[in-house]
Amino acid sequence: MTFSAHGELQLFALLLAIGVLLALSPVLRVPLPILLVFGGVALGFVPGLPHVVLPPDLILVAILPPLLYSSAFFTGLRDLRTNLRPISQLALGLVAVTMTGVAAVAHQWVGLSWPVAFTLGAIVSPTDSLASTEIAGRLGAPRRVVSIMEGESLVNDGTALVLYKTAIGVAVGGTFSILHVGVHFVLNVVGGIAVGLGVGYVVRRVRRVLDDPPVEVSIAVLTGYLAYLPASALGVSGVLAAVTVGVYMGWYTPELTTVQTRLSGNAFWEILVFVVNALLFVLVGIQLRSIIDALKGSSTSYIRDAVLVSAAVIISRLVWVPIVAYGSRFFFPKIRAKDPYPPWQYPVILSWAGIRGAVSLAAALALPSDFPDRTLIIFLTFSVIVATLVLQGLTLPALIRRLNVTDDGAAAYEDAKARIKAAEAALARLEELAEEDWVNPTTAERLRGTYTFRRDRFKARLDDEDDGTIEDQSARFQRLRRELLDAERDAVSSLRNAGTINDDVMQRVYRDLDLEASRLDL
Repeated sequence: MTFSAHGELQLFALLLAIGVLLALSPVLRVPLPILLVFGGVALGFVPGLPHVVLPPDLILVAILPPLLYSSAFFTGLRDLRTNLRPISQLALGLVAVTMTGVAAVAHQWVGLSWPVAFTLGAIVSPTDSLASTEIAGRLGAPRRVVSIMEGESLVNDGTALVLYKTAIGVAVGGTFSILHVGVHFVLNVVGGIAVGLGVGYVVRRVRRVLDDPPVEVSIAVLTGYLAYLPASALGVSGVLAAVTVGVYMGWYTPELTTVQTRLSGNAFWEILVFVVNALLFVLVGIQLRSIIDALKGSSTSYIRDAVLVSAAVIISRLVWVPIVAYGSRFFFPKIRAKDPYPPWQYPVILSWAGIRGAVSLAAALALPSDFPDRTLIIFLTFSVIVATLVLQGLTLPALIRRLNVTDDGAAAYEDAKARIKAAEAALARLEELAEEDWVNPTTAERLRGTYTFRRDRFKARLDDEDDGTIEDQSARFQRLRRELLDAERDAVSSLRNAGTINDDVMQRVYRDLDLEASRLDL
């Protein structure tokens, strides 16, 4: 495939515009997903730029598996297990409620047939995996709220896509059976989880014998596909397969990897997820031009339909979240005893964190070309995405601030406990090794002092009566250490500039200095 000079300039303009949007995000203080979508909308109407049409498989097959894998990998099994009940209520119950509510509105007011209306409901029911958690996490929302958002967005994609396939089958085939739908749903869920566990076991056995960071990171990227594609081929949920293998590998990876692999992998995933999500939101915005071009009829009626469907999506969540948050505890004392009523601010934040994204648009675009009212469904889906991004995405930060909720400190508490335990383990091992011939007494004493100070420092963080003396000592030490590391970098850079050492040597030394700096937590 070759590009003409004009095509190259178009591509350059598109990439330049994306770069400008990324640079503007911290300046304008607008949540990045919102800025990128609206930037994409603006780009779509710029004369001369390429008319981009987003292939459905680009998201559902090419992009979604590694994103699901990475999200599940870093979410962790404990958070999913701890919040299983609220996540299930949102990822299963709320998806069904949203689909039903949207279907009712679409049938009554938009004029869609029931099967087509339910298809639209399934399409717009899953929340986006990035937007809400990116906003809430950046503002320091309570850890449990963010964990529930992450878990919901991981699971509800699979739930919604299973219902979506069922609705398409009914719309095209014209037959419906509750028993058939129920059995199909259970088989999809169980089958997807089974495929994910099977692939995870095989990948775990393979990675156990490897010790090559680039190869291991590459296999990690492929793992999402290795679960998603076979599951889809078997007719079960590829989304749940990718999520399952991500959670599985997240649990076992610490025993399979070296320091170098973990450092390389974490850096790679951070950049990959950021860039891919940024590109996705821009592509979502660019789709508006082709959607509008395909529509025919009165623009006023389309706007009314978009408002009604968007309202159904938002109201369904506003009603459902408080009911299940307090109703389940009210009617079931065992649940209340184990998990007391949450502060009222938590359900309010979760109720307003229902932003939709690229998965919904990809599902709409993936409809068969002869599907009834296909163009209208795509337009309504895009409208819901924009409405939730603008109305909820722009106001969610202000809502969190207004409710005066902050990080509950659970992560900091657990971090301190882990570091105390690690320091105590090192001290215990040091005492075992102190009598060995190869251990210098001076070195042992120096390390004993280092680990004792580290243990006492983190113990002080858990002591409400601590006067801050040890933390102040640590701050002064870290400031001095940073100054010395900066001096080392300047000296190494000067040697490179003078031609005394080459760039490879400079990069190796820089990396070691950067690793030392990364241990300083101020």
